[in-house]
Amino acid sequence: MAREAAARYGGGMKKLVLSALLLAAPANATSLAPITLADVAVSLKGTTSLSADFTQAGADGRVLAGKLWLARPGKVRFQYNTAKMLLVANGRTLSFIDYEVRQVSQWPVRRTPLQILLAAEPDLAPIARITADTPDGVEVAARDPKRPEFGTLSIRFVRAAGAPGGLALSGWTALDAQGGRSEVRLTNVRYGASMAGVSFGFADPRRDGPR
Repeated sequence: MAREAAARYGGGMKKLVLSALLLAAPANATSLAPITLADVAVSLKGTTSLSADFTQAGADGRVLAGKLWLARPGKVRFQYNTAKMLLVANGRTLSFIDYEVRQVSQWPVRRTPLQILLAAEPDLAPIARITADTPDGVEVAARDPKRPEFGTLSIRFVRAAGAPGGLALSGWTALDAQGGRSEVRLTNVRYGASMAGVSFGFADPRRDGPR
């Protein structure tokens, strides 16, 4: 009788342990839900402000570094560390200033590839698609068929629980219509960063006045 009871007890314990392992298996074998364009739009819309360090590699092999501030909708500032250049958007106009040659080029923000990152209401479905979705991150390629001259902008995100929508912006690659390629990588990204003291205007080198 004692042996039979022990056998029944031992069998019961085995079943209990096996059940516990089976119940624990889904938690250990985590499967990540596929990222959709709607998820990316939630992340962009939830990014009200951020600051980051950036490196920019151009098609000519030149690598520049600096500081980025972004305030949605419509505002961004790329402050280069050593190059005498500035790229800044004030909510309406994107301006590229080359202080070395005293030249200013300007475009409406809504007609530039950066509109994807800066729009008040990101609408990616007509122009974008998910091109990569891995446990490490997600890549979205955007190309506006109405503006083929802008080429393609591939935006990269990493999965991060503390970022808006669980996706943290890590950089992007721009491929223009002529095949020129430039890549921006972000580090030290801070969401909800203070914009106090950050200017989204510029000193106009053509007449030494603010704009």
